[in-house]
Amino acid sequence: MKVHFRLETDEDGWPPVGVESLWALDLGDGTVRLDNTPWFARGVASDDVLRVERDEEGLRWAGETVRASGNCTIRLIVLKDGGSVDALHEVSEDFRRFGVTCEGFERFRMAALDVPPEADLPGIRTALDAGQAEGRWDWEEGCVTDAWRATDPPGGL
Repeated sequence: MKVHFRLETDEDGWPPVGVESLWALDLGDGTVRLDNTPWFARGVASDDVLRVERDEEGLRWAGETVRASGNCTIRLIVLKDGGSVDALHEVSEDFRRFGVTCEGFERFRMAALDVPPEADLPGIRTALDAGQAEGRWDWEEGCVTDAWRATDPPGGL
């Protein structure tokens, strides 16, 4: 099933959509477990359990997070080769060694990383920062945990 998220667009027109729909598993008690990595919705990650509300058309809309999964969502705008399919595949391969899954979205030159709590968080951050310094991508945190925040170098970048 799908659960929908209302999104607010910033002054730069980002995100480029007003609603994001994610796959989820209905848990039967007014909650769902997210079953894919968010592209644009902030503050949620795969496997999070959310309360949902149905509208008059029967669509399920995301509400509060009931139980966070501990996963992190990191999003990249791939700059290398204009975010080509090959460049997105390369990103996926770069992060697979850390135990991270990655989905590519060529239309927006994006890669969404699903980072499980047991992954090598310092190694992932180092790889993200190195790729950004090399001009391969820009990245942002869509949903992170305290363990992820602890990997931030003092003073930031």
